[in-house]
Amino acid sequence: MKLKKTIGKIHLWLGLASGLIVIILGITGCLYVFEEELRPLIHKHYHVDEVKKPAMPFSKLLEIAKTQSENPISGCKIYNNKERTFAFWSFNKLENNSIWYWDDYNRLYIYIDPYTGKVEKLEDYNFEFFFVVRMLHQTLFLKHDIGDIIVGTATILFVISLITGLILWWPKNKSAAKQRFWFRWKDTTKWKRKNYDLHNILGYYMMIFALIIALTGLVWAFEWYDSGLQWALNGSSTIEKSEKLVSDSTQVNSKNSFDKIYNTTKQLHPKADNYILFIPKDSAATFNTFIKYENCFNDASIEYDQYSGKILKTNSFDNKNTGEKFRSINYDLHVGSILGFPGKVLAFFASFVSAGLPITGFLIWWGRNKKKKKDTAKTS
Repeated sequence: MKLKKTIGKIHLWLGLASGLIVIILGITGCLYVFEEELRPLIHKHYHVDEVKKPAMPFSKLLEIAKTQSENPISGCKIYNNKERTFAFWSFNKLENNSIWYWDDYNRLYIYIDPYTGKVEKLEDYNFEFFFVVRMLHQTLFLKHDIGDIIVGTATILFVISLITGLILWWPKNKSAAKQRFWFRWKDTTKWKRKNYDLHNILGYYMMIFALIIALTGLVWAFEWYDSGLQWALNGSSTIEKSEKLVSDSTQVNSKNSFDKIYNTTKQLHPKADNYILFIPKDSAATFNTFIKYENCFNDASIEYDQYSGKILKTNSFDNKNTGEKFRSINYDLHVGSILGFPGKVLAFFASFVSAGLPITGFLIWWGRNKKKKKDTAKTS
């Protein structure tokens, strides 16, 4: 009994300490889990006015994007959908002492119709709705070096609260278990009992999914957790990184090399959902592309010589080590998309229940405190 009382105290105080942040994380998680489905419905500039053939060369669209930004173009996201615009972006790091994420980078997105070259919209990405939701979820609107630590610490406390909550919930016998697996409400059931059941029963059923979401979220919060997890999955061994590749700047710079790279990527992966092209930052850098499929196990990346368009390195899910494989699917595990749309629905409900646990838990604690005060007043 003393042990269980101690666990109860740990559960209570950790829940109170992390509760507000867990509520924020749960609600924003609910909003963000369907961002890929909702963004095209909300933003008209994601779509072209009319599909015309053929599309303009990638290099030409890149030149148009460059005219729209004072800073270098960092990359482009291209959906394998003829009705979608090309999304170029330019991120410029700012040097200041502000603690807020929007003072960390200037983030500009440039949406271009690939058939006409028309600039559909210049978007200040710092204040795009879903990015705002993501930054509240990930950093509480703070810069990463501050927000990640706060959110990550609250997530660790939440994980411990889930485990201690399971210990407290665990029934002594089969008879007690029957009362804890489902709601047994009657017309006369009081709200305190309903609140208690919501906390315990929903918490029990959603626990494993909430743990998956929390533990995969820690990958972005702490570098030591990310590297340590990969180290453990690789059999307690550190995998040496391969030598950094460079482009051969002695070659003649072909104006069509970027077009060749884009076309080759599409030809090699014609059924991909989208392609992300990272524009080389300097004359020695390679041209990196990331190929995203609906099934994350098919994702791939290709590294090219930026001058000749020659493939220097390909990387698929199959040729990654165990740690890298897990890192590749971590986001899909976090948002539930690894199981498709049903997985996202499951992640939505797990996030919703997680957001409710601190509230129902606080009401349980508040109710017990009020009862103790009344009992004390009666005996005095």
